[in-house]
Amino acid sequence: MVQSEQGKYRAGTARGIYLGLREQIATGVYAPGDRLPSTRALAEELGVSRTTVTTAFDQLISEGYVLVRQGAKAVVAGNIASSEAAPSPTTGAPSRPLSAYAVRAMEMPVHIPVAAGGLKYDFRYGDVAPDDFPRLAWRKAMTAAIFARRERLGYGHPAGSLALRQALQGYLWRARGIRCEADQIIVVNGSQQALDLCARVLVDPPGKVLIEEPCYAMARNVFAALGAELTPAPCDADGIDTGRLPAPHGYSLAVVTPSHQFPLGGVLSAGRRRALIEWAEAANALVVEDDYDGEYRYDVRPIPPLYLSGHGRVIYIGTVSKTLSPTLRLGYLVLPEALVEPFVRCKQIADRHSATFEQDALASLIESGAYERHVRKMRRMNAERRTAFLDAMAEYFGARVEIVGTSAGLHVVVWFSDFAAQDEERLAATAREAGIGIYPISRLFSLATERRAGFVFGYASMPARIIPDGVRLLAKTLPR
Repeated sequence: MVQSEQGKYRAGTARGIYLGLREQIATGVYAPGDRLPSTRALAEELGVSRTTVTTAFDQLISEGYVLVRQGAKAVVAGNIASSEAAPSPTTGAPSRPLSAYAVRAMEMPVHIPVAAGGLKYDFRYGDVAPDDFPRLAWRKAMTAAIFARRERLGYGHPAGSLALRQALQGYLWRARGIRCEADQIIVVNGSQQALDLCARVLVDPPGKVLIEEPCYAMARNVFAALGAELTPAPCDADGIDTGRLPAPHGYSLAVVTPSHQFPLGGVLSAGRRRALIEWAEAANALVVEDDYDGEYRYDVRPIPPLYLSGHGRVIYIGTVSKTLSPTLRLGYLVLPEALVEPFVRCKQIADRHSATFEQDALASLIESGAYERHVRKMRRMNAERRTAFLDAMAEYFGARVEIVGTSAGLHVVVWFSDFAAQDEERLAATAREAGIGIYPISRLFSLATERRAGFVFGYASMPARIIPDGVRLLAKTLPR
């Protein structure tokens, strides 16, 4: 009787018969050269149609397990080793060792987001409210992109669609004061791919990379997985502390968030900007500027990008993840001209190009003015959310907390004077049991420090009206 593999497939199906025979061949029940039962006999034994058995045999023949000759029964192929174990769709580790890159990646803390799991109040940074997405405008733009007449559907340019790069060229000048050519812009799958390309194009392991401390964990992971030697540079209320930079020797890159340091929220002062560029020049290094939420300034005028004063040594990264949605995976790089061709070649190797219809839709939104109208609307709405959060924290926590990074972005850091850093994970677990998501800042530090407990609070994913309720419940939940 033909048995199905590990009982997962019914023997009465073609799939089950195929798997059962394949396992018996691989484990030596049928040796090379042995004749198999006829399709008619096997169909009668199993109580199935002959067509079902023939389908199973056809699959075995196509995979080289079975040979057939005119007028003779099917036999097991002679090149099948009897000791070969049948492959299982559900079990088995790779027989070869992982690459050094994969080993390093596997050793890192997991940053794969999980579903909220019923959290009524989730202050996770990076999420945006689903109702904020401009559904009608995006649907109209996508429909136009899909139905636009094309001579053919083929691979696009690795740098991205010319229409989007030209639209971004104008947008960057209007919104961030950046003057560049469209050819200097490369469209990527979010800022994460931008960072990955910077690592692959510009760093030879174990090259040195300067990173902020604390910093965006996925940025650190990009360079650590590559095998770079990372040097954490302490940050304070004014961003990266350029007075504590290491000697400028052997560095390939410095990766910074000067307009709104992640996560502490500091803005890099003019003096520190000059000092950082001078350090990069002395090191013959490049500076990667991640302007992840530059559109959101509330109490002050927009901060000019470091790119403007970078003497051609700054790579600028922008994204629509915070203005539209992280689900779109659309971002862009602005590169010094000498780096354009290497980045284009490596982008093509990585994934050929980013999704074309989405690029065309975004280009349409920018060209029509709809994107900038949406950004202004989101700035107003998130300012309301920020105010609701800060007012509620003042009411329910008062002097127990210190809040930093409030002038920009979609998150703040809250320091709790009642608790120590080692309490963060316990407090987060307690809050989660009550239906509240709060996220320890310790996960963003690479070095252990003695400090108060701190949490990164994102406020862009919830309606402003329910934020005070979440803060009130948190105050009741956390022990005094």
